[in-house]
Amino acid sequence: IDQTTGDIHALRSLDREEKPYYTLRAQAVDIVTNIPLEPESEFVIKVQDINDNEPKFLDGPYTASVPEMSPVGTYVTQVTATDADDPTYGNSARVVYSILHGQPYFSVDPKTGVIKTALPNMDREVKEQYQVLIQAKDMGGQLGGLAGTTIVNISLSDVNDNPPRFSKSFFHLRVPESSAMGSAIGRIKAHDLDIGRNAEVEYTIVPGDGGAMFDITTNEHNQEGIIILKRPLDYEGKKIYTFKVEAANAHLDPRFQSFGAFKDTATVKINVLDVDEPPVFNKPSYVMDVYEDTPAGTVIGAVTAQDLDASSSPVRYSIDWKSDLDSNFDIDPVEGTISTNELLDRENIAQHNISIVATKLNSPVLTSRVAVTVHVLDINEFPPELASSYETFVCENAKVGQVIQVFSAKDQDLPSSGQQFSFRTSKDDVKNKNFTIRDFGNNTAGIVTKRSGFRRRLQEIYFLPVVIDDNGYPPKSSTGTLTIRVCGCELDGSLLTCSAEAIFLPVGLSTGALIAILLCIIILLVIVVLYVGLRRQKKKETLMSSKEDIRDNVIHYDDEGGGEEDTHAFDMGTLRNPKVIKDNLFRRDVKPEMKRGPRPPMSQDSADIQDFISQRLKEHDTDNSAPPYDSLATYAYEGDGSLAESLSSIESLALDFEDDYDYLSDWGPRFKTLAGIFGEQSETQSNSTNTENTH
Repeated sequence: IDQTTGDIHALRSLDREEKPYYTLRAQAVDIVTNIPLEPESEFVIKVQDINDNEPKFLDGPYTASVPEMSPVGTYVTQVTATDADDPTYGNSARVVYSILHGQPYFSVDPKTGVIKTALPNMDREVKEQYQVLIQAKDMGGQLGGLAGTTIVNISLSDVNDNPPRFSKSFFHLRVPESSAMGSAIGRIKAHDLDIGRNAEVEYTIVPGDGGAMFDITTNEHNQEGIIILKRPLDYEGKKIYTFKVEAANAHLDPRFQSFGAFKDTATVKINVLDVDEPPVFNKPSYVMDVYEDTPAGTVIGAVTAQDLDASSSPVRYSIDWKSDLDSNFDIDPVEGTISTNELLDRENIAQHNISIVATKLNSPVLTSRVAVTVHVLDINEFPPELASSYETFVCENAKVGQVIQVFSAKDQDLPSSGQQFSFRTSKDDVKNKNFTIRDFGNNTAGIVTKRSGFRRRLQEIYFLPVVIDDNGYPPKSSTGTLTIRVCGCELDGSLLTCSAEAIFLPVGLSTGALIAILLCIIILLVIVVLYVGLRRQKKKETLMSSKEDIRDNVIHYDDEGGGEEDTHAFDMGTLRNPKVIKDNLFRRDVKPEMKRGPRPPMSQDSADIQDFISQRLKEHDTDNSAPPYDSLATYAYEGDGSLAESLSSIESLALDFEDDYDYLSDWGPRFKTLAGIFGEQSETQSNSTNTENTH
């Protein structure tokens, strides 16, 4: 800024694209005093734009694709160029597009930059890639405007506009007749100018000579047609096959059907080459029959094999030894007839499977095999018998003519025509009034009742003989016996019971009722057993002391007083006064069967318990009307012969001499307690007696 005039000057070049405007602040100041004359002022300097920037394609170069054979005006892509100049000032940023290189195939819209096709039916197979040079010029394309360019690479995408074509119309193949079924015997190819899925080809064999023998598939990688053998070739049967193969596109485009058929046809000729082959049997397998016990050397059949080659070599036959380890058969090496070598037994082996080998005489390495099955036919050796041991029952309420059992028969023989059995009653049982046999004609028969009113109380089991005949030669027969049990049944005929105990059950009681009655009886028995066991346990605890605890016995015999409620001591007064005892001492639970004899007179009153007991014992012994009963009389008194004498308080009082009871200790540890108890009592009594005598 000029300090005197206030003019502002640019110090360097300005670029609007870098900074479009500047903001400045200025103030007038006295030069002498340096005092501001007015407040600061702010002003903006805007940079005026000029056309100094060319248009630029920021996204270039471009790549685009358009389908071949597209019509004129088909959209390809769009290009865009930008100009850094001010679009609001003049035409500096006004861009116009044009094609510098790429005509006449494509065109570009000058305003939008959209590229389109300019020629119809451009063919990818003719030219696939195109490079187009696009220019963008500012100033509306006027002279003097700046310009920028970009490249657009355009490729034509493929459409199915070309059919497949064979490179030649005739293919010649040579195939050995020994080729395996399913193997590939040749390859042909039809070329398609298209690519991708549009070039996929499907091959088919036109119906005719080779349709039954060959098949063709497509190799997905190279689109070749692979010819596959479906059936074996035979040079002697047919040497040449000629057929046509058709190649067609798998995916057709309906827009190009007017171009013609999208398929091609070629002829394939196959020559079958002769190969030396093994002999061939006239059958894939053989089945022969021979009766058991047939004499050795009997011919049972023959096999035949031929050499189908042109040389027609003779064939020799043999049996594979692995299939006939027991050498049961032999074969003629020239004729192929098979004969038995031993007696055959069907019951041992019913079927033999042997392998016959055919070998070419002039080429022994070429062999073939065939399976021969030999069935050993049965002769009627065994009589038929019942198929099983049948458990048959008849209801008491069975009706006349009722079938109560269906049975069948079996036979160890095996007739070729199949088993046929007939059933009948034996001659001795023709007049059976209870049951008969009914033959159903299908190898089964039934037992039929001839009467009703069967009763288990009268007869529980019946035996029915059955005669079984077969149709073998010579015919065989046997007699089997069926056991029939009479059972109780429900009204609908279902089995109720067949046990012998059930005969005495009331008629009409069902199984449920019988089970309920049995359960009640079992429960009552359990209750009675428990009650008796508890009573015995209680009585045992009261009257009988443990053998291991001596103190229980001491307390039992020492306490005779009546004050204890849990004791059962006898009234000694009654024993000392026999008159108070009633005369009728006989047992009340036994009824006398004879008159009582005269009662002996009772002895006089006596205080001697021993005499009383002896008298009563003698009285009962002489009484013939009652058995010995009073066990108390036997064990209440120990007697004079006892070493320890009585332990009762009564006997102790009757003794005139004193005892210190030390001898009880000699009886063992169980009696030490008694010795201690009675020893203390004796010592106490002795001391009290001595005290009284002193006084």
